[in-house]
Amino acid sequence: AAWLPWAVQYFFLIGISTAAFFLSLPGLVWCLPAWQGVGRRALLAALVCEVVMTMMFLIVILGATDKRAPQGLAPVAIGFCLTLIHLISIPVTNTSVNPARSTGVAVYVGDWALAQLWLFWVAPIVGAVLGAVIYRFISAEEEA
Repeated sequence: AAWLPWAVQYFFLIGISTAAFFLSLPGLVWCLPAWQGVGRRALLAALVCEVVMTMMFLIVILGATDKRAPQGLAPVAIGFCLTLIHLISIPVTNTSVNPARSTGVAVYVGDWALAQLWLFWVAPIVGAVLGAVIYRFISAEEEA
């Protein structure tokens, strides 16, 4: 699993860059209730954040559970990854990366949360597809 260390390094680099980008836009988005009325810019930021976080989460899950990865360490890698995802995206969208969690909250809150629920279904699906495609590319076995 020689590729795993650089994949994790790239995840941290992308995660830190994403966090820096979102946090450098003052007043754009800080949490779901705050961006409730902000408009299209905030929705775009939320969409990008959720897509990127879900994509990277899937890449880490697939990499950690790959037959070439060290056995028994998948829960550690996945847990650290999910922790990092929450640290990065809680200030932006209160973190979803799970449509079921978003649906439960939206049904309970109603009104504006239901109106934005589509984003928290579309973004994880798009992120998962991108993650699977990228993982397939980076995990391809080299031909001898």
